[in-house]
Order: sequence, then structure tokens, then C-alpha cells
Amino acid sequence: MKQISVNKNEAGQRLDKLLAKYLNLAPKSFLYKMLRKKNITLNGKKANGNEMLVQGDEIKIFLSDETFDKFSKIQVQHVSVSDLDIIYEDSNILILNKPAGMLSQKAAASDVSMVEKVINYMLETKKLSKEDLRLFQPGICNRLDRNTSGLLIAGVSLTGLQTMAKLLKTRTIHKYYYCIVTGVIKQKQRIKGYLTKKEATNKVVITEKPISEQSQWIETEYTPLSDNGTVTLLEVWLITGRSHQIRAHLASIGHPIIGDDKYGVRKINETYWKKYYLNYQLLHAARIQMPEMEGEFALLSNKTFYAPPPKLFSDIMNAERVVPKNSSLVIKN
Repeated sequence: MKQISVNKNEAGQRLDKLLAKYLNLAPKSFLYKMLRKKNITLNGKKANGNEMLVQGDEIKIFLSDETFDKFSKIQVQHVSVSDLDIIYEDSNILILNKPAGMLSQKAAASDVSMVEKVINYMLETKKLSKEDLRLFQPGICNRLDRNTSGLLIAGVSLTGLQTMAKLLKTRTIHKYYYCIVTGVIKQKQRIKGYLTKKEATNKVVITEKPISEQSQWIETEYTPLSDNGTVTLLEVWLITGRSHQIRAHLASIGHPIIGDDKYGVRKINETYWKKYYLNYQLLHAARIQMPEMEGEFALLSNKTFYAPPPKLFSDIMNAERVVPKNSSLVIKN
């Protein structure tokens, strides 16, 4: 018999969802059969699986060790965390500075992403045990493209994961990016439109009006910080957060991001490769502003977090003379 005492990381979810994590190799039909036969009980009583768990609930699983081992397996992909750049940490979240070239979440089983980095960090620092991973695994709350660097929020508790995901969905966390684009921009502007993803090319198109049921409203605000007569350094406020939004939206108005192999200008990208060996887009999630918060998140209330851009990004800013005199590019950790 196995007994689970529900803690804060397991509370707030349905019983069947938790059981599916604990007995992660068992089919759903098996879990519901065990509930019907009272081989799995909640607080000593029969349960049907849709009960919402609260901290302190007791779950008992009456299965043989052989059956339990058959349906429960913890898999951890071991990776190095020596390069993990932590901007902020508390018991609910980590705020990280993701390098360009790293996936936010894995796309294939063999991939290494920021999720694996966070899990290994939590295990190495003993903030989570391998057994804890049966019921909760840390996750990334916002995603950045592989070749976009900068701030990622990771939930290292269920409360943290759910709270940050909700704030990001309602756009009450404000996210600001820095990018270097072709051409000269002198005026701050807010641009709007519709974004539609083309599955065949894994690209998006921007239009003034929706072109299909899948078209999504987008809104982007940019502020020029510096230019050298040829390229401009922008601060971009991502008002809506859609896939490839900043890259495609800026390209649609004739100012693609330098180094962007999907939406950029090939000839310009080749020039920057030859000059600086640049092999990713110059787009960096540099600043996050938190909203007013209460309870266990009160310490985050109205805080702003900064992440320094990659060295190559900084080197190109200096070489191209697009470093502004006064801006939040003066990093404050």
C-alpha cells in the first residue's frame, strides 16, 4: 500500500490528474477501475476521480509492489546546470536568462531544454526530490524561440506555475524585448494586425484583417533607442504574445530583425555572419514588469527584472554604435 499526503504542489488539481502522474504508465481505464473497486481511496472513502484536492488530503493506493512498479516510473534526463543563469529565485518561481540556441521546452525526446535544466537544478540543490517528481514537475511559463535569448519564468511549485501562467495569459505581466532591425526608425509606434500561422512553412503572415478562423489579433509597441543611419536598436513591448509575433510584425513593416533566418533579409544576415559570425536573430527578452500581487507572491509585487543580453549581442551594439545613453540596457540585477 502506498500513501500520498497532498502538499501544496499537489493541491488544486483533480484526483485523477494526480493519479495519472503518480501511476504514469497506467491507462486511464485502469485508474478508474481501481477507484471503483476502492483500491484507491481519498481520505479513507471511495472516490470517482473528479474530486479537487486540497492540502492535507490522504490518498491510499492498495496495489502490490509488482503492479505499482509496472505502472510507475520516474525518468530524469540528467544534464549540466553549470551554465544556468538565475536572475531571481523563490520557493515558487525561477526567473532565468535563456541563452540563444537553447530550447524553452523540448520538441523531441532526445532534446535538452530549459525544462531539463530547471529540473536538474532543483534536484541538485535538494529543493525537490526524485520522488517529488512523481506528482509535480517544474515547467516553463512563457516560451521563447530557440534563437531568442532572455527572460524565462519557470514554475517550481504548482502554485507558481499556475499563477504565472494566469498572469501571462491575462497580459498583466509586461514583457519588453531589445532587437536590432534594418533601417532607421525615429518615432515610437504601436502597430496592430492579425497573425496567421502557415503550418506547411512553420511561418506566420501578418495582415490588416483576419484571413481565416485561425487568424489571431496582435499588438506590438516599439520605441527606438538608437540608430547609426543604417540599423536601429528598438525596445519592443509585446502587448499580445503570439508565436513569432515580434519577428514577423517588424518584418511586415519593412524592418526585419538582423540575423532572423525566417523573416529577415538574407543578404544582410550574410553580411553579419561574415562580420561577426552571427547565427541567430538579435532579439532578446530583456525586461519583465510584475503587476500588483498579494499573498505569498507579494514580494514580487510591481518588481522589474532585467537580463543582460548575450555577449555577441552587446558586442554588435557597440561595434555598430547603437548603444543608447539612457535606457534599461544598463542592466540592474
